[in-house]
Amino acid sequence: MEFITDHFASVHILNQFWLTFLLVISMVLVSRTFVAGTRYSPILIIVVFGLLMGFILVNTGLATPGLPEFPIVELGSRVTITALMASFFVGGQEIRKLITNRKIDPKDIVVPSSEEIFLGTKATQFMFLVRAFFILIGIESLKRVIVSHDSGDALDHFYPLLGYLGLVASIILIDHRAKISNKAVYIRKGIFETAVILLLLVVSYHIAQWIKPLIALPEIFFAMILSVSLGLIMVHWKFGPTIRSLLFAGIPVVLAANFMVGGSRIADAFQLGGMTSVLSFGFFGQLFWMFGGLAILILIGKANHIRNLAPGMAGSLSHSGLTGACTAGDLGPEAAVRAPIMINIPFIGHIFVFSILAASATAGRLLIPYALVVVAVGLALTWLALKTLRTANGSDKIEIRGLMLFSLGWQLVAVFGGLLILSLSGMSLGDAVMANASAISHFGLFAAIQGGMFGTQAAGLIAFVFAMPFLVHPLVFGIFGKTAENNGIMPEKIVYALALIGIAGVVYSMIF
Repeated sequence: MEFITDHFASVHILNQFWLTFLLVISMVLVSRTFVAGTRYSPILIIVVFGLLMGFILVNTGLATPGLPEFPIVELGSRVTITALMASFFVGGQEIRKLITNRKIDPKDIVVPSSEEIFLGTKATQFMFLVRAFFILIGIESLKRVIVSHDSGDALDHFYPLLGYLGLVASIILIDHRAKISNKAVYIRKGIFETAVILLLLVVSYHIAQWIKPLIALPEIFFAMILSVSLGLIMVHWKFGPTIRSLLFAGIPVVLAANFMVGGSRIADAFQLGGMTSVLSFGFFGQLFWMFGGLAILILIGKANHIRNLAPGMAGSLSHSGLTGACTAGDLGPEAAVRAPIMINIPFIGHIFVFSILAASATAGRLLIPYALVVVAVGLALTWLALKTLRTANGSDKIEIRGLMLFSLGWQLVAVFGGLLILSLSGMSLGDAVMANASAISHFGLFAAIQGGMFGTQAAGLIAFVFAMPFLVHPLVFGIFGKTAENNGIMPEKIVYALALIGIAGVVYSMIF
């Protein structure tokens, strides 16, 4: 009888694996189809489809909030760090090139296929998308095996199987239509990249556990440091299929799973006290921080071009959606190159960000004196960045230098400025961190909250709270798409109007 039970459990998990694959991949493909032939990012559609899917699953009785009946969807929603490792590595490479003025041989070992097999998705892109799913599930499963993860959930006994399926599938999924100069080397590169990412994640986990008695810094902090450092060292590394897949589809796959989990919690979340204020600040805060940042870049920094605006805002807010759009190439080649640099630079400030937040979590309240100092430093760096951008006159080096300063400065202002506003309004620290993380779509804070840094309730609700401000994303990506179609120039009046609406909304949500 026990053998029969175990047999059916194994079959059920395999069914769950393929069902999750179908749900997530089809969601991303449909999103890409919706925006085919335009310069708009598919992430704005993933938001809507993900939330609707989660909501429908619960309201039809197929699942309960949090989707415990679909454990692999939940697993897929928790691989944010893995999805970002490639961007951190590439950012390290680009920073090294800037510092040393290195010229890297532009010749690549792969020429992607131009054959379109789904509307809006070419053959090589499709393989990257499928491969990203298997890589993310496989690496996370094997990491949990190695660190002896035991949470008592339904997947604990199946991580070796999931890890094996994920990594083996990822090795063989190479697009035969792409022109590859040396297929054997290309495949070996993919295996090596996967192994290194897994190693860095395991090391990051152990460092975080080792230092936890002193200060509860999240794993993503150490994963970022190790990945960037490796990128600085391996500046000549030509990307294999693993890094290419994660850059193209890692964030969309993670967001699709997260929005499904978030959509499943819609009804429950609205029944909790104080949630209206959290969601209100997340929604209007997205307008305030995003379009406020764009407004000062355009008005004061005179940097109105998508090559500056997209990576500048992706980096300064550690904005998950905009980062995914940039690294996937949806907003142009210059934005794709600059974005990994900009999302790495603010993590220098995360030494202070996560240290202060970890100390605040221990104290149960925001440490206001330290927060005020960080905001002051952020404002100074932002002003210096805007002065630098004003003098760029189209110079690539000066623009990148100014955007690096802006990414660090505006991030410090946004993170601690938002927390100060919420703390002074009387909101609890757990709710304030959720509200501000969603207001700026900050993937670092999201991963830290999801990892339990601010308690179990925040960890359970963050997928929903984080998803709701993405309803602003039709505006965000709509305007960036319009900008791409307008030779890179963003419509200024719309930006200023939305920034003012954001300010009014934040004030209203704090008063009422």
